[in-house]
Amino acid sequence: MTSTAERTDRGEVVAYPFPVPDLSPAALAAVTAEVAATATEHDRSGAVPLAGLAAAHRAGLLTATVAQRHGGPGLGPLDVARILVALGEGDASVALIVANTLSAHAAQAEHAHWPVALYDDLLRRSLEAATPVNAIRAEPELGAPARGGLPATTARRTADGWVLDGHKAYATGGTGLGYHLVWAVADEPDGDPERPRVGHVVVPADLPGITWVETWDHLGLRASNTHDVVYEGVRLPHDAFVEIPRGPDGVYRDPAASAGPGSFGHPALYVGVARAARAAFVDFARTRVPAALGRPIATTERIQAVAGEIDLQVAQAETLLYGVVRRLEAGDTSVLPELSVVKVAIARSVVSAVQTAVAALGNPALSRHGVLERHLRDVLCVRVHPPQEDTALLAAGRRILAD
Repeated sequence: MTSTAERTDRGEVVAYPFPVPDLSPAALAAVTAEVAATATEHDRSGAVPLAGLAAAHRAGLLTATVAQRHGGPGLGPLDVARILVALGEGDASVALIVANTLSAHAAQAEHAHWPVALYDDLLRRSLEAATPVNAIRAEPELGAPARGGLPATTARRTADGWVLDGHKAYATGGTGLGYHLVWAVADEPDGDPERPRVGHVVVPADLPGITWVETWDHLGLRASNTHDVVYEGVRLPHDAFVEIPRGPDGVYRDPAASAGPGSFGHPALYVGVARAARAAFVDFARTRVPAALGRPIATTERIQAVAGEIDLQVAQAETLLYGVVRRLEAGDTSVLPELSVVKVAIARSVVSAVQTAVAALGNPALSRHGVLERHLRDVLCVRVHPPQEDTALLAAGRRILAD
C-alpha cells in the first residue's frame, strides 16, 4: 500500500489509493441486487448487516466522499444521493449505516477537524474493510437533540486529555462501527459552567470503557443496530474534542434542527425503499393469476391505475431529491430556506408509494413470506430523521408569514 503526504495546520495529511466507484446504472443495480440478497436474513436476525456493508465496501461506496487530498473520490451530494438510493433499494439498514459514514467523510473533506492520527487510522482501515462511522447524539433522557437541550454526556478535561462519560441512545451501526463521534459537553476547570463548550468527541470504537446495551427492537431498520451505548471513563487525547460553534447570538443550536445542503442522504435511501416496493408490486402483479380471473392481475385496469399512482409518488420523490441537490450543486442558494419542507415532501411521497402498494395487495403484501411488509416497516422510519415534520412545517410557516 502506497501513500503520499502533505502538511496542514493540523499535521500530516496522508493520501491513500481509494477506488473511484462505478456509478453507472448497471453497476449500481448490481450492488443493489447483492445487498438485497441478504436483506431479509439481516432483518430477521437483527445482526449487523456485514454482508451488505462488505458489498458496499467492495464497490467503493463507503469511501465515496473521502476528500481528494486524502486520495478519495471526493464525490458530491448528487452522487451520494444516487449511491444511497441504490443501497436503500437493496437494504435500508445498510444504506443508513453508509449514509452516516459518507456524511462523516464529507464533513471532514469540507473542514478538517478530526485528530490527524485518528483520521489517518480510519482511512487505513477503510481501505481494507468496511469501517462505518456515526455521529452519536441522542440520549435516553434528552431524546432527539434537534428538539433542543444539551447532552448529559460529558468530556472531562484532564492533564493528559479527556475522559468521556455518558449514556447514548439510537447509536446506529452498533458494534459494527469503527469510530464514534460522540456529542458531549466539555467539563473544564477553567470553563464557564453557565455556558460550557459543546462538541463531538472522536472515539475509536475499540477503546476500553465502551459498553453496548441491546435496546433496539424496532419495527423498521431492524438490522441497523441502533442500540444504546454507555461510555465509562473512556480516555482520549487533547485533540479528540471538536467544539461546535455557537450561533451569532451566542446560543448553541443543534445543526440537525434544520436541513442543510448535505442532509439529503437519509431521504435518498428511502427513495430507494419506495423503488424496491414498486418493483415488488410489479412482480406480484405480473405473477398473480387468480382462478376466477384466469390472467395476471397486472392486466386489470384497477391494478394498472394503482401502479400508476405508485409510479407518480416515486417519480415525485426522485424529482424533488435530485432537483434540489442539483440546484444546490449549481450554487442556487435561493432553495436553502425550503430544504426542510422539501425533505418533508419527499418523506410523504415515499410513504404514500409503499402504503399504496400494500393497500392494493392486502394480505399478500403483509405476509413475511414477501418483501413488501419489510419495505413498509422501513419506509415509515423516514419520519424519524430530523428535522421532523411538525418542526419543519412550523419553521416554514413562520418564515413565509414573516416575509
